[in-house]
Amino acid sequence: MAQAARTQRSLLSLLNSDGKEHPVENTVAFVTVALGALAIFTTLSSSLHLVSSWAGLIGIGTGLWGQFISSTTGERFLLIIGLGASAVGFFLGMAHGGLFGGVLG
Repeated sequence: MAQAARTQRSLLSLLNSDGKEHPVENTVAFVTVALGALAIFTTLSSSLHLVSSWAGLIGIGTGLWGQFISSTTGERFLLIIGLGASAVGFFLGMAHGGLFGGVLG
């Protein structure tokens, strides 16, 4: 009786769904998600608006670059999640004081 062989699937195998390794694209996706999480979590305190606005701005940049170079759907999925979180964190950081709020002016 033929049985289906189970393969262990990791997060990287979900990102590399085409069977090839994409170390640069995967790193950009993880960095974008990390910056988005940082931007979101630092908006919980309005005194951290510098961190949230800069992390959000850099996360938006890395997310857009990642979309440009991404190869698989899994990478694009993580990039969109990171881009959305970075944008929300950026805009809330801007609302609380901006990129240079109180430092330059």
